[in-house]
Amino acid sequence: MSDRLTIGQMYPAPVHSSALQRTPLSKSQAAAPEATFESVLQKNLLKFSNHAAKRLEQRGIELGSSQLAEISSAVDKAAAKGSKESLILMKDMALIVSVQNRTVVTAMDGSSMKDNVFTQIDSAVIIS
Repeated sequence: MSDRLTIGQMYPAPVHSSALQRTPLSKSQAAAPEATFESVLQKNLLKFSNHAAKRLEQRGIELGSSQLAEISSAVDKAAAKGSKESLILMKDMALIVSVQNRTVVTAMDGSSMKDNVFTQIDSAVIIS
């Protein structure tokens, strides 16, 4: 209780000057680019190919934000299982998705997918 208190003093004892210097980053730490928020956001966004966008427009399919969230969740589930190309069935709509690119490759409505054979897919996710 007899120690003197000084306003603004953070250390009770003198600190060696080497303790206050930063250690330089190693080459691997300095060269490694940090992922920007935009790059992370772009990586996780669901994209539509030009073909898929045309098919959606031609078939009059409109997707709301809740449907996009469900499709994105389905893509996440397919990715978790190691899928590369997945068929996503959602009500009366079918989407072929490149899981690795998070891109909808094509889309079709119920009448278009009738009697259709889906090839070059390795998984299917059914959204109820």
